[in-house]
Amino acid sequence: MTNMPTKTPNSLRTPSDLGEAAVEKSISVLNPLVADAIALWLKTKSYHWHVAGRHFRDYHLLLDDQAGEILASVDPMAERVRKLGGQTVTSIGMVSQHQSVMDVDDVSLSARDMLLDLMEENKRMAAALRNAHGVCDEAGDVGSASILEDFIDQAEERTWFLFETTREQ
Repeated sequence: MTNMPTKTPNSLRTPSDLGEAAVEKSISVLNPLVADAIALWLKTKSYHWHVAGRHFRDYHLLLDDQAGEILASVDPMAERVRKLGGQTVTSIGMVSQHQSVMDVDDVSLSARDMLLDLMEENKRMAAALRNAHGVCDEAGDVGSASILEDFIDQAEERTWFLFETTREQ
């Protein structure tokens, strides 16, 4: 993985009252989250499109809801990078270079395996969001830390729902 750009050309650089080091720290943890959110959205939608079985309707709707929630997190994080004066994701190629979400092209997975995979990905996403929150908080970037708090809660809730859905009673 190469480093994601953290700076934009001077003509697009948004002024900030945060110091340069604080801005760079925040951007360096926000950009990978943008790439991961896009990759996790696509993975969740793919499973939504390909899930099958006796609980199809429930899983189909659950995954659609979760995909929508994930997609809704992308714009605030990417715009936060721009507010700080950085460059964010510009292409699918950049997403693929920087994502930690594992691609799965096997559409024959069982519904349970899809849900378990997403549960693990959302747990990793929550951990990455929590880590980024700590970095932003330490850098004095309250704006970034604040938006990440809601996304942490959402990732934990997605994990919970996926866990409960896969439990065998």
